[in-house]
Formats: sequence, structure tokens, C-alpha cells
Amino acid sequence: MSATMSASLTIAELVETFPDFRVAVLVFDGLSIPAVRPAELDALIAGREEAALSAWAGTDLSAIPGIAAWRAAYKGFGIKKTSYRCSVERLMKNALAGRPLPAINGFVDAYNAVSLSAVACVGADDIDRTAGPFAFRYARPGDSFVDMAAEPGEDPNDPPKDGEVVYAGAAHVLCRRWNWRQDARSIITPETRRAILTIQTNGWGDLDAAVEDARTLIGGVCGGEVSIAVADRNRPTVPLVG
Repeated sequence: MSATMSASLTIAELVETFPDFRVAVLVFDGLSIPAVRPAELDALIAGREEAALSAWAGTDLSAIPGIAAWRAAYKGFGIKKTSYRCSVERLMKNALAGRPLPAINGFVDAYNAVSLSAVACVGADDIDRTAGPFAFRYARPGDSFVDMAAEPGEDPNDPPKDGEVVYAGAAHVLCRRWNWRQDARSIITPETRRAILTIQTNGWGDLDAAVEDARTLIGGVCGGEVSIAVADRNRPTVPLVG
């Protein structure tokens, strides 16, 4: 790749309580992200929305296996409020209600399509706006988080609670409540050239198929090169080179 990054990602703090947690991490370099969703991607997403409706229409969200697995995981660290749901549950809820996936940019729209099809949580950060090592871990005193969805006039600073599972870089939390909401400081934009993307499963789902889908789809839309690693209970810490 044209730029170098030597870091790692670990899930070591979580494997005892959540032994089925697996995360694939894809490091992209040389991206060229369309600011507007290309027509081909728009058609693909429409097809995946239709497929989700065909597969899950009339099914309660709690009965969809991928979502049920994440609800159980959330309860495992004390999240019971229905206002806090994992990212893929929000995507699926919208799809089943006939609401199109949000159009953000080519990279984000592509990984949302992967997330919906795999019923897996997917998220990404701009590597040049954050730094490793990266970790899925429990919150620590002093962790900072700037809520990307804060309303105008609201204080966006919203640090995690004690015992909360977070995804973090070296400097700050990248995502609160495991995969609920992202920090505003490292979001993917059309100016992003390097990105770190995670695909997360917790006891259900075909992670390998989701990785291949992301590699193919994001590469087709945004170009660049990608390296891939997978962390699980047998290998909780993986090196990242990109």
C-alpha cells in the first residue's frame, strides 16, 4: 500500500464474557470515495432492501437471529433500554418499514448494504483522523466521546458509562455501546483516503461471506487496496498493516 500503518486490534477484554464475539478488520488504502451514491450501488441497495423484506417481513426484530444475538450481548453488559440498539437493528428496522437506507457517501452506503445483507454490525473510521492500537474493550475513566448525532445546541460530549463495551482507538472512543453510535471526529467522508472497517458478529452469521462482500463491493465503488485480519477468542489480538 502507498502509506504505512503498523497497529493492532484486540478483543482480549471481552472474550471471557462474550466468547462468540468475532470481528473482521479491513484496512483500506488509496480510496476514492464518491460523494454521491453511484447508480449501480443505488440499484444494488434497492435489491438488498427488497431481499430483506422478502426474508424478514412480518418477523419481529427480536426473532431475527443476527439481531437476537446482539440484543443478548447488549444485555450482557447491562443495556436494557430499547433506545439503545445495535447499528444493524436500526438498518433492518428501516428496511422492514420501507424506509430506504440513508444516502451518505459511496463507502458508507456500500458497507451499510453489507451490514443489511449479513445482519452484522459494520462500521468504519478515517485512519488519518484516529490512531491505533484499536480495541473492543470496557470503558475506562477519562474516555471521551463526541456524539455524531447530537442535536443542534446539545453538548455532543457524551462519555461512556462504567462497564460499557466500547470500540476505541488510542486517543478516544470510536463507538459507544459496542456498535450503537460513532464518534464525530473520525467519520468517513469523500476526502477519506484510508479507512479501518470492522464487521462484527456475536454467535450468529457468516463472517467470511460478509468480509468478501465488503471487499468486493467497497473495492468496486471506491477502489484502493485492502488488508484483512480476523480477531476471535482463539486469536484475540491481530496485527494491522496497511
